[in-house]
Amino acid sequence: MYGEDYLRDTEAKRRTAAAGSAGALIAATLIAGAVTAPTASASQGDSRHRTVSEAHGAAIAAARAAKAGINWQDCPPDWGLEQPIKCGWVTVPLDYAKPYGKQIKLAVDRIGHTGTPEERQGALLYNPGGPGGSGLRFPRRVVTGAPVWAKTAKAYDFVGFDPRGVGKSAPISCVDPQEFVKAPKMDPVPDSEADKRAQRKLAREYADGCAERSGEMLPHMTTPNTARDLDVIRAALGEKKLNFLGVSYGTYLGAVYGTLFPTHVRRMVVDSVVNPSREKIWYQANLDQDVAFEGRWKDWQDWVAANDATYHLGTTRDAVQAKWLELRAAAKKSPLGGVVGPAELISFFQSAPYFDSTWASSARVLSAWAAGDTQAVVDAAAPDPSDTAGNASSENGNAVYTAVECADAQWPTSWKKWDRDNTRLHRDHPFMTWSNAWMNLPCATWPAKQRTPVNVKTHKGLPPVLIVQADRDAATPYEGAVELHARFKGSRLITEKNAGSHGVTGLVNSCVNDRVDAYLLTGALDSSDVTCAAHATPKP
Repeated sequence: MYGEDYLRDTEAKRRTAAAGSAGALIAATLIAGAVTAPTASASQGDSRHRTVSEAHGAAIAAARAAKAGINWQDCPPDWGLEQPIKCGWVTVPLDYAKPYGKQIKLAVDRIGHTGTPEERQGALLYNPGGPGGSGLRFPRRVVTGAPVWAKTAKAYDFVGFDPRGVGKSAPISCVDPQEFVKAPKMDPVPDSEADKRAQRKLAREYADGCAERSGEMLPHMTTPNTARDLDVIRAALGEKKLNFLGVSYGTYLGAVYGTLFPTHVRRMVVDSVVNPSREKIWYQANLDQDVAFEGRWKDWQDWVAANDATYHLGTTRDAVQAKWLELRAAAKKSPLGGVVGPAELISFFQSAPYFDSTWASSARVLSAWAAGDTQAVVDAAAPDPSDTAGNASSENGNAVYTAVECADAQWPTSWKKWDRDNTRLHRDHPFMTWSNAWMNLPCATWPAKQRTPVNVKTHKGLPPVLIVQADRDAATPYEGAVELHARFKGSRLITEKNAGSHGVTGLVNSCVNDRVDAYLLTGALDSSDVTCAAHATPKP
């Protein structure tokens, strides 16, 4: 579910390594401006008590942060954030039910608005996706002068943060980063029951490693807790209400925040939406991804075939698929460069279904291999052996992804169900199905408490939310945007038609860009939902 910034940097390595590797609904309660939501526990009474306690703890933590503020300083050199970006820390409880218990520090950064004092409208907080993505690069959009965000930057300070467990913010780990990047990994598509048993063993070992290395954090690595953290950051910034931009998983974080803290929202843009239905979080959502990835993979193949004069891979989708299967078989028989097998190939080529900005580079690699250049594949798809820098590694990102999705919801524990569902899907959607299954299988034997997802819905005081979605998105299928639109009354949905890039608001499409600017700058929304034509098709 990763979003635009994080995915472009680390998604391939994360999935490569990972491939080897109901409680009762409780009536919402308004406490200190926060609407509480249920969590799973042994009994309804225990759940109600924790719900109220966490809401009360969040209010205490926010009040404490508002008083303390943030001591902004030059960013540490090794953070890679140039001036005039400033960095600081916000302290939050590990467990909101115990607000005076153990505290953790969250890394935040900020760049001031570029307009006049009169133009300033506050801070715009950002989450790029994941779970496991760092938002600390967000202020760099101002430093680099990204034109899509120039108007918004005049009115808002751009604020990024590392969510709990991520990067600089009490980072968690599940395996030695050196082990995480070793390649090649086992082919995610099983040839036998023995292959499945081996993958199941890896998943159990990964879950056990999370408990061994990060056990204290695991019960508290939930989206509701990250939403509470977001509210504490809002308070520490001195903002009465939150302005928020969330992409991919960041949309689910926004949806949960809007449910828990409806009166604290000022403006909220959610882009490429996770389906917030309790029935989807998170097992079914991942199965839905597999179907959508196959569709977008075919879109890429159609584009490659249409540009056969450049890539020479065939003039039909089937011909391009045949070349992909040839490459996959060759890597399975003998890993390319000793390190690129089928798992590593999937990790690299999955960027094509994620972003059409990678269509040309993905096609170039496959074309080079077909012409006899094996090194081009190795250079593109081999894991980075230096990607072991502790809290900055893809191992950390994968650990957070797993910890949050496993803790947010009850997962099936029956292997027969996993096997049946993924075997069925793989028949018609083979590109990602088994890879995705093994990545999530640690949740079947997760060693920490699993909650019941928040019942995302409109509560009194929630202002209109702007939803942006491409209708052929692979990572977050379009139905998720429709579902959130129905749950958040008064929201508006902008659909980019016949498009599938994950993360729409960062692309150049004036139909989308102008409406996002208008909403963030003035609160203006169209009187009804809007359909925009797709952004420009990539050129070969």
